[in-house]
Amino acid sequence: MSGPLLVVDAPSLLYRAFYALPKSITGPDGHPVNALLGMANLVLFAVERHAPRAVVLCSGAEAATYRTELFAPYHADRPPVPDELAPQWADAPAFFGAFGWSWLDAGDLEADDLLGALALAEEAAGGEALIFSGDRDMFQCVTEKVAVLFPRGGKDGPELVDVAGVRAKYGIRPEQVPDFIALRGDPSDGLPGAKGIGEKTAGELLR
Repeated sequence: MSGPLLVVDAPSLLYRAFYALPKSITGPDGHPVNALLGMANLVLFAVERHAPRAVVLCSGAEAATYRTELFAPYHADRPPVPDELAPQWADAPAFFGAFGWSWLDAGDLEADDLLGALALAEEAAGGEALIFSGDRDMFQCVTEKVAVLFPRGGKDGPELVDVAGVRAKYGIRPEQVPDFIALRGDPSDGLPGAKGIGEKTAGELLR
């Protein structure tokens, strides 16, 4: 088994590319392709740097049913997909398939669920995995054999976050990330957290 399995958070990178590149980047039909181009460049950079054995792009529901059943405000304030992004999203499976990359849809689950499951299954099979995502929630999946590629600006490309990287950021172990989020909260997901507890205090409580 040569090279890590690269699993990609398609919604995260499509949104990032959509807002990073101008909508004036269009295809022959005049419609924007900025998100597709930007995401392709991000993934190609990772492929060139890490030489993965395979690339799997993961998509899924905006909010997993089981999560909204447990907590109705979860993702409740997320805006709809922008009009200029929706057709690019629809074209994404075929577009990225032309690169020889796989596209998997998690159905009623979220892309995050599929990312974590694939990465940990790869580790269980004796391999290594890289999770390419701009979602810090994925830090909980980091192990000695699983790392996160976290997008950032600049020519250096995404940051490689391993076990030591999670500890350097928050002072906690990767498996403590769910408790950390529960204490601190996550406004982007509609999670309120514990009153009066921010990132610093949450980290201190878990050490």
